[in-house]
Amino acid sequence: MKKLLFLLFITSSALAQDKDLTIESSVMGYYQGLYPKSLKWTQWLTDVDKYAHVKGDTYFILPATALPDARVAEQITLESIQQHMPDLERLPYARSISSTQIVFDHNGSKITYTYKGDGNGKYSAIHYPVNAANSDFNGKAIAYTIDNNLYLAHEKDSMLAITANNDKNIVSGQAIHRFEFGISKGTFWSPTGNSLAFYQKDETNVADYPLLDITTRTGSLKSIKYPMAGEASEHGRVGIYNVTNNKTTYLQTGEPLEHYVSNVTWSPDEKTIFIVEMNRGQDHFWFNQYDATTGKKIKTLFEEKHTTFLQPVYEPYFIPGKNDQFVWLSERNGYFNIYLYSTEGVLVSQLTDFKWEVTGIKGFNNKSNSLIFEGTSEDGRELHAYSVDINSKKVTQLTKAKGVHHAKTNSNGKYLLDSYSNLTTPKQIDVITTDGGLTNLFTAPNPLAEHKTGQIELVELKAKDGTPLYGRMIKPSNFDKNKKYPVLVYVYGGPGIQLITNSWNAGASLWMNWLAEQDYIVFTIDNRGTSNRGRKFKEVIHRQCGTIEIEDQLVGVEYLKSFSFVDSDRMAVHGWSYGGFMTTSLMTRTPGTFTTGVAGGPVIDWKWYEVMYGERYMDTPQENPEGYKTSSPLTYVKDLEGKLLLIHGTVDDVVVMQHNLAFVQKCVEEGVQIDFFPYPMHPHNVSGKDRVHLMTKVLNYIIENNK
Repeated sequence: MKKLLFLLFITSSALAQDKDLTIESSVMGYYQGLYPKSLKWTQWLTDVDKYAHVKGDTYFILPATALPDARVAEQITLESIQQHMPDLERLPYARSISSTQIVFDHNGSKITYTYKGDGNGKYSAIHYPVNAANSDFNGKAIAYTIDNNLYLAHEKDSMLAITANNDKNIVSGQAIHRFEFGISKGTFWSPTGNSLAFYQKDETNVADYPLLDITTRTGSLKSIKYPMAGEASEHGRVGIYNVTNNKTTYLQTGEPLEHYVSNVTWSPDEKTIFIVEMNRGQDHFWFNQYDATTGKKIKTLFEEKHTTFLQPVYEPYFIPGKNDQFVWLSERNGYFNIYLYSTEGVLVSQLTDFKWEVTGIKGFNNKSNSLIFEGTSEDGRELHAYSVDINSKKVTQLTKAKGVHHAKTNSNGKYLLDSYSNLTTPKQIDVITTDGGLTNLFTAPNPLAEHKTGQIELVELKAKDGTPLYGRMIKPSNFDKNKKYPVLVYVYGGPGIQLITNSWNAGASLWMNWLAEQDYIVFTIDNRGTSNRGRKFKEVIHRQCGTIEIEDQLVGVEYLKSFSFVDSDRMAVHGWSYGGFMTTSLMTRTPGTFTTGVAGGPVIDWKWYEVMYGERYMDTPQENPEGYKTSSPLTYVKDLEGKLLLIHGTVDDVVVMQHNLAFVQKCVEEGVQIDFFPYPMHPHNVSGKDRVHLMTKVLNYIIENNK
């Protein structure tokens, strides 16, 4: 079981490590210089093979393979812009840069500033209200929302209403379905900006959920819409606004109203819209095409079914220059792979057949007719960029160094701007050519070189069924194998998250390094159910959240107990959200394993969690009553042993505080003593300076009670 993959310490000289981390510096490390530096605001120009970065008050623009300090750099200085915009106080962040113009936000306006060529120094401004949200700029106009309605701003009108619903239950232009199904925004401009597609949701039937605002003199009610598993959900649809005639048409998606619409994509010719429509059970979806003018359905191109659940989280990607071909990411063979389709719904070819996950399309190389994408590689702890030839299906790995790579492709797909890290590389930024060239632009120094940070190991274990499980162990910098160390197991354990990666600090938060320096072993394992390991790895938790995850976490516990330097009588566990659910479950369902637990924002009963996420993994409470009962820590309160601290933000709108209060109530009924700490007016997590208080509370509780 003890298979050690890496033992790497992230500094070169232990003698140089003389500074101690503090809880405050580890929590606020980003602001205190303890995270790797970067080449500031690096991005591709939109129309030429050049990139830009910022140093001081200047944008430097360089050829794709030129070094950042090359003398050939063009410059856009703050001073040069201020000559035409004297009220500009600091260099603005560029939303985009072309060979002649830079786009940025300033005083409630989108500014397009010409820095080169004809009109040098001139700028245009599109104004929109200061209370606007969800702004979406296409170069000519801005779509934005105020409250529940959608508006448009252009040079002649800053507040043109696209919708005017007085009913607050009808919400337009915002993300729907609680950001599930890959949804991250609510508006979608057509390729030339002649039309705007947008989500609209009707929450009339969704229950109102009360949150208490204590900032007012007598306290006041903030009511949110929260669709709980098994209860009434929202009705989503897609509207199409025509900029020219100021008219809106809605896609005729029809019955049943309680189904999901997602993956909105325009055809390159702007005539049609493609969307995914999925049943509420999330085990059957249809990829449909609609007429953008009439809203009528044209056809279903294909459909997918599965016995557990489906996750169509990636939009189709049209092959540049081919209006009739697109690629689709599907996990129909167990892993997300790339499939080439025609707009007639014909599967042209399967472009990849990996036993690992493709995680996104990054661009297209017109010259080589190759699609550029990213994926995990065979080692699920890494992320790399690849290309695949559309005709030959030959796959080429573009990023070579081990680690987690995040690559941005330039407009013609010839170059990649690659930022990556691994256990020994804090951050490196390179320009990679798709034919194999590499230019190093920036290598960050080790920001922890002068601090005591301990040893980080990546380990590989085996689940009971033989599935590989990846873990991470952090030891103190003065580790002595002859000593006995207490342990903190940090856990998340749920879908959509991966904690163990071959990245800087192995993906660990710096407070874990601090705790290790207090003579602790800090351990984490990604159990089955977590992300980037394929369908089988993920779906094993279906209808039984908490069961398989606990089984795998206990594999990690047994691994720890196999070491003579681990004090198996002093083990604690901590996690947040799904990790809070796991912490509470481990404390109640495996009594005696841990002396101490700290659960933040925990799910206590899935019947109080949202429809979209909860029903995907658990089905409804009506369909799966035994599964809901088995998974709920409420079922096992009487078995709790050890010290348990529950923490919750009082205005949490993701995992509502009803979960935690119900657990406290059950403990009172059963005569079980626990501790509880609320963070007033904080949502699902505690951020800012208050997070220092949170982590001090968590870590002190663990140290004081794990005895």
